Amino acid sequence: MTRYEPECIFCKIAAGHIPASLIYKNDHVAAFHDLNPVAPVHVLIIPLEHIASLSELKDGDSEIAAQILLAARVVAEKTGVLESGYRLVFNNGEDALQSVGHIHAHLIGGKTMGWPPFAGREVAHGEE
Repeated sequence: MTRYEPECIFCKIAAGHIPASLIYKNDHVAAFHDLNPVAPVHVLIIPLEHIASLSELKDGDSEIAAQILLAARVVAEKTGVLESGYRLVFNNGEDALQSVGHIHAHLIGGKTMGWPPFAGREVAHGEE
C-alpha cells in the first residue's frame, strides 16, 4: 500500500488495524459488511490505497478503479445476489452524502429496490 492516511478509518481497516467482517480481499481492494445496512446485503468495497473521492482519481488509478468494479461481481456471488441483482453506489462529495473520505462502493441487494433512489420515494424503475 503506497498511499495511507493515518486518520482514515478505511485505511485502518485496509491495513488490518481495525477489524472488519471481511467478505473478500485481494492485493487491491477489500470488501466488508456495512455497519449500518440499508438492505439484507450491504457491503462496502474499498481500495487498499487511500484516494479520498472519485473526483481525486487520476490516470494512474485506472487499475484501482477497475479492481473495485471487478470485486463487485465476486462479492455479489459470495453474498448470493449475483443472479437476482444488486446496485453498486458511489457517493462523491458532501451533497451525495459521502461520509468517509476514502473511495468506496456500496454493493446493495437482497431486496427489490425502487427508482429513483431518493429517500422517502419508493418507485419501481420506469414508473412515474
